[in-house]
Amino acid sequence: MKTVKAVLLVGLLSASASSLADKIGVSMAYFDQNFLTIIRQSIDKEAKARGLAVQFEDARGDVGRQTDQVQSFIGAGVDAIIVDPVDSASTPQLTRLAQQAKIPLVYVNRTPGDKTLPPGVVFVGSDERESGTLQMEALAKMADYKGNVAIMIGNLTDAGALQRTKDVEQVVAKYPGMKVVQKQPANYARNEGMDLMLNWLGNGEAIDIVAANNDEMAIGAAMALAKSNKKLLIGGIDATPDGLQALAQDKIQVTVFQDAIGQGKTSVEVAQKLIAGEKVASHVWIPFELVTKENMQNYVKKSQ
Repeated sequence: MKTVKAVLLVGLLSASASSLADKIGVSMAYFDQNFLTIIRQSIDKEAKARGLAVQFEDARGDVGRQTDQVQSFIGAGVDAIIVDPVDSASTPQLTRLAQQAKIPLVYVNRTPGDKTLPPGVVFVGSDERESGTLQMEALAKMADYKGNVAIMIGNLTDAGALQRTKDVEQVVAKYPGMKVVQKQPANYARNEGMDLMLNWLGNGEAIDIVAANNDEMAIGAAMALAKSNKKLLIGGIDATPDGLQALAQDKIQVTVFQDAIGQGKTSVEVAQKLIAGEKVASHVWIPFELVTKENMQNYVKKSQ
């Protein structure tokens, strides 16, 4: 009987501890994008390490669905909310919902469209003014500062994609021997990057350099080039495991490390601080880092 009572007591204590754990609702723009998957897994791992309960929802690229998810989190009485925004322009509404409910809100990875973030709302991510700049400066140097550049844009609703594109354009404008000849979206997707590259090749575009807003589109461009036996300089951004593998195989020539694990981990850390009433800066920056074939081994473990 004592053993049974002890087991029951342990069970009750575990249930009690679980019910007392802070709860975080997480809405991700997509579950099926490689980089965002790494962030989601990092959030889950860090939340468990901190004894937090976490609920994930997939917005599937739908602003309305993401808004509904945030409202559901609020209705369920979560202690904090983490959002990877579908559309940067939609965040002011999400900010208002969280503020009205007095629930801390952390935006992760994709830059929110709010002009300013009020107390209790924080962005955890990387400064996109660095990403495309590091990428294009490296590609320009490899090309001896000459050549025609094509830009593959991510989601047009993502402020980060627009900033990365602007970065590339600003670098190209510095060098008289270079110019941007193509600029089209491929929605951060490998298959769309491949299709876009095949389209450019089919149209006979004179392209020397492809600057893609992420590794997936860069890999897609490399796949298209492999079919045509053409060799161009290709750059990606994110330094995902697949991106690093493509770099090692010289399918792409440069990428830029964006710390997905660090962003996920830090977003949970910030959420817990906000729950505890601690003051946190409105923007918590995690720097980008240039990755080439020479230093890529330093980033293999960081991206896993």
